[in-house]
Amino acid sequence: MNTTPDLPPHPGDTNASGAPTEDILDDVHYTLFQASGGKRFINYLIDWVAFSLIWQFLFARLIGELLVLINFPIDNTAALYSFSYLSYFTFFGVLLGGVEAATGGKTLGKLVTQTRAINDDGSRLKPGKAFLRYLVRLVPFEAFSALGSPSYPWHDRWTGTLVIDENLTTLPPQP
Repeated sequence: MNTTPDLPPHPGDTNASGAPTEDILDDVHYTLFQASGGKRFINYLIDWVAFSLIWQFLFARLIGELLVLINFPIDNTAALYSFSYLSYFTFFGVLLGGVEAATGGKTLGKLVTQTRAINDDGSRLKPGKAFLRYLVRLVPFEAFSALGSPSYPWHDRWTGTLVIDENLTTLPPQP
């Protein structure tokens, strides 16, 4: 007598009563492990050094030439400092937010330490949320909110994001 083994139902199949069967992934639990404060500090240092080098060798010269081109009052020290700081922080925000948005929450520092910024629910970081994370970083003394263990700074708390350790975390499949 030839018998076939009972195979588990496929997702979307219905049982004898016509009710849908459970999806095999319903029992899978996804766990998010926050990155340690040490890894986050290394991320910060690597990103800051990389950005500073880019700024120093590429964009500071272009900004200086732009100031001369538009006849900016270079003898006005307060205006020059204000313009310099504003352009520095704007460029840093666009670069950092843009890189995080384009790579799904990665920066150079996060690539090295194998961490990633994600939404609290485990979903991929969107461009608006990545830029909002940067804007919160401009709040005075925000860097001190990263001290402690676990490290959960304001730019994560206020935007509903999280930096995870990719080696320890199991994420749901992303669309």
